[in-house]
Amino acid sequence: MQLSLASEAGSPDRENEDAVALLGDFVIVADGATARTETGCIHGVAWYARHLAVSTVQHADLGPRAALADGIADTAIAHRTTCDLANVGTPSAAVAIASVEPEFVSFLMLGDVTLVVETVNGVVDVVVDDPVNKTAVPERALADSLPYGSPEKAAALLRMKHAELAARNKDGGFWIAMNDSGAVDHAMTWTIRRSEVNRFAILSDGAARLVTPFEVTGWAAVLDLLASDGPSALISRIRTEERADPAAVRWPRNKISDDATAVYAEF
Repeated sequence: MQLSLASEAGSPDRENEDAVALLGDFVIVADGATARTETGCIHGVAWYARHLAVSTVQHADLGPRAALADGIADTAIAHRTTCDLANVGTPSAAVAIASVEPEFVSFLMLGDVTLVVETVNGVVDVVVDDPVNKTAVPERALADSLPYGSPEKAAALLRMKHAELAARNKDGGFWIAMNDSGAVDHAMTWTIRRSEVNRFAILSDGAARLVTPFEVTGWAAVLDLLASDGPSALISRIRTEERADPAAVRWPRNKISDDATAVYAEF
């Protein structure tokens, strides 16, 4: 397997809240959830995503589900004495994991990271676990309708965040990595025979923008761009599109430029 990756903050004046970690043929992408409220954490979302990713790969030999459970537990232990993990806004992250084994490729998804897999017969399958976008529906619609940068939009985004937090890691809501390793019970997991996989990509939501929501190309073309020019070129292309719509008029969005992480693997 050949693997390449890139990760870039959405803005040079703030930390990248995406994180990626690799150990052997085990890779994890953690997309930290934007904090718009008080978190009760002195470290912040970027720290949480990095710590979660590094802690998880340290348990790679256990397989994706158990490794993530231990990564969540280790991260909670790392800041339990300094931070209020019971705070409704405590840091969290969406996660995707790929573990390449001799006969199988195992995947795990918890939250709205995107996985694109192309099989040897050319079929492209796309998986994203995004029930978060089915929560706070009226609040999200209002926020999307307001001009970027306006006080009204900022207030609407805060209301949307409160509604999302009320549904986070609850039945009927959505599940991501947070302060309780029991969240992994709600992760999507599956395996594919290694001989059936041609290539795959893991994309944080900021790295999936060419297709969702911009719709300027398709998933197969994204894989081709990753193959020919690499993950950094994909992110550069996304930045070009973002700069072409600086007021979020053509593509309504809550961040003009988002953190972007792309992992590409081919066999």
